[in-house]
Amino acid sequence: MPLVVPDVSDNERASWEAKLLGKKLTDSTSNNVSFAMKDLPAVHRVIKPGMAMTMDYKPDRLNVHVDEDGTVTGVVYG
Repeated sequence: MPLVVPDVSDNERASWEAKLLGKKLTDSTSNNVSFAMKDLPAVHRVIKPGMAMTMDYKPDRLNVHVDEDGTVTGVVYG
């Protein structure tokens, strides 16, 4: 049976993927090649390669995976 998390749907994840994948995270404004970190949901974390992170599961937290230069490579809730 699939895990059902209230208030978080696969559509939301897909929406964030469409907004973020392939873009660089920046501190400034969002445009067609970058996305401003201030425009991410309040509950989020940016995960860099090799970065230590907690294994706690928060269903409403958006995890944004980036590569070495800050380009988004993946988006998941948890």
